[in-house]
Amino acid sequence: MNRSIPLLRKGSAAFVLLALAALPAWSQPAPAEPAPSGAAAAAPVLSELDARVVDAQDAWRKRDRPRLVAQRDALVAARHPLAGWADYWALNARLNEATQEELNAFWARWPGSYVEDRLRNDWLLELGRRRDWRNFAAEYPRFRMNDDREVGCYHLLLRHQAGEEVREAALRHWQAQREADDGCALLAASLLAAGRFTPAEVWQRARQSAEAGRPRPLRQAVALLPDAPADRSVTEAYEQPQRFLTRAAAAAGRPPAELVLIALVRLAAGDPAAAAQALQTQWQAQLPGEAQAWAWAALAKQAAWKLLPEADAWFQQAAALSAPGQPGRAMTWSDDTLAWRARAALRAPDAQRWQRVLDAIQAMGAVPQADPTWVYWKARALQALAGDGPQGDARRVAAQVLFERIAGQYHFYGKLAAEALGRTQPLPSRPAALTPAERRAVDEHPGLGRALALIALGLRSEGVREWNYSLRDLNERELLAAAQSACDREIWDRCIHTSERTRLEVDMAQRFPMPMRASVQAAAAQAGLDPAYVYGLIRQESRFVADARSGAGASGLMQVMPATARWTARRLGVPFTQEMITDRDTNLRIGTAYLKFVLDDFGGSPALASAAYNAGPNRPRRWREGPVLEVAAWAENIPFNETRDYVKKVLSNASYYSALMKGESAVQLGAWLGPPVGPRPPEATPENRELP
Repeated sequence: MNRSIPLLRKGSAAFVLLALAALPAWSQPAPAEPAPSGAAAAAPVLSELDARVVDAQDAWRKRDRPRLVAQRDALVAARHPLAGWADYWALNARLNEATQEELNAFWARWPGSYVEDRLRNDWLLELGRRRDWRNFAAEYPRFRMNDDREVGCYHLLLRHQAGEEVREAALRHWQAQREADDGCALLAASLLAAGRFTPAEVWQRARQSAEAGRPRPLRQAVALLPDAPADRSVTEAYEQPQRFLTRAAAAAGRPPAELVLIALVRLAAGDPAAAAQALQTQWQAQLPGEAQAWAWAALAKQAAWKLLPEADAWFQQAAALSAPGQPGRAMTWSDDTLAWRARAALRAPDAQRWQRVLDAIQAMGAVPQADPTWVYWKARALQALAGDGPQGDARRVAAQVLFERIAGQYHFYGKLAAEALGRTQPLPSRPAALTPAERRAVDEHPGLGRALALIALGLRSEGVREWNYSLRDLNERELLAAAQSACDREIWDRCIHTSERTRLEVDMAQRFPMPMRASVQAAAAQAGLDPAYVYGLIRQESRFVADARSGAGASGLMQVMPATARWTARRLGVPFTQEMITDRDTNLRIGTAYLKFVLDDFGGSPALASAAYNAGPNRPRRWREGPVLEVAAWAENIPFNETRDYVKKVLSNASYYSALMKGESAVQLGAWLGPPVGPRPPEATPENRELP
């Protein structure tokens, strides 16, 4: 790898100074007094001011305004390059009492910076809550990121008030909100009052919220309706569905159909079979046709998520009720429900399953249909449904077109598509070497320099956001140069993330770096693992951030959980304390050993072992029960979104690392998939139930 600058430990004095040196001279702080001799002489010139930045962030987090203001004033006076962040924290902490004039002054102090746009996002939300539409209308066009859905809802409300037709965009924004918020609720209420939303669409939002297990947006949606049922009834249907259904069945009058649907879907979340029995024997005859279809689809989705064999049949029943005589042709379910219909069909044993896969995908919206996952499976369905001879040519050609569409893309399904076409995916040629001018332009970029300085100070979250914002307007060569700058500084997560943004010039050495190669290979060899598999897993787990720590407590390069680390250390007979988990070699030793334990327990299947490493071994033991499936179909049916994505990416990563480490010009995924996945063979060794 081209190393045009020294490799320095993140957080070290030299690293901080190097990052700050990338900023323009006018933004540098004033020189400090000469340091005294002796031990104190090793302290960096900026150490005191850098400590003020860290303390300012801590004061903001703890809402200690006096301390925060004092640190901000000192940093601004010293013209520290990160003073804008302290200024942002200070104003953000009192945003509910700030004035437009104060915000205008802030924009003028930090024009074009990330903190300017970040605070504008915060301020637009505050203006929306204040119903200050005049200032909102003035500020919104200057919001560059424009990635906040609630801000988008406020903006659509303004357009609606101005007489524009915003119904479809407003419906998409509102239904896409995961949690209840003021902006989208206000937009929905306004469009409902104006007759642009219907009560049926409000109930659809309530249904989707109940199905997803989100009570707040459920209650918020129901409360919009003028004839809304009592809140206690909604709460009981959601929180105590069996009790609600029992009471409703015994009551004299007919309960609201929508509350019955909410109770059924919540019951299905815990016991799909009980919900199906209640629907079949008690409630189906009392529900309108559309509600019957939705209920069966919602129950089928829960069954599919639990990998129950009944899921596919229930989806077929729902499809028949949706469009009598034309099953699957008029489905108006959510894209997520349709995705689970396709997954359930992939698990079915009959030859007609491919028609059901195709029906589900074709009923999706344009965005999910364009996702490589569903491009691939649609192509597979068309391929399977193509008849022999000339009558099947149209479908075979359509399948080939879809495979070609994604075969050159560097992901799991891109490689599977290439292999479906009978070829391997070639590795791209490395781009031309970066010129000194290209490297210098990145080194002088203020936003990237601030990002490096923040990361060096341990403010990784802020540094990552500043870095990503700074990439917005870079062209491909500039992205390559920025990625290389991060690679050279061993900030591997930004190196990979930045390099992955290029489309025409692809540098696989940046996208799939191999830091600590000797240590990784040694640990892999000691554990009996392919180093390409270890690299593929680390890339997905931590992006090579040695001190990474997840919200669940996993730590280090291989993101090892505390209990797993202790158990593995005991099995290895090595001394271990929790403080050792972020030590590079210790983490690699324990992580690779545990990976080998799970790989052996799952018969050498990289897919099952990857799932076990991410979700624990007990879950993939359950997930493998049922029909024997090709690995791609099994992986696509993993219930957890995170683990499903994880398994596919680890296998894809490993295939690239294998090709790169062997110096091959093409990559093959098939060798990494392993045999089909099904129940544990009777002749296999017993499960290692001690595995944490």
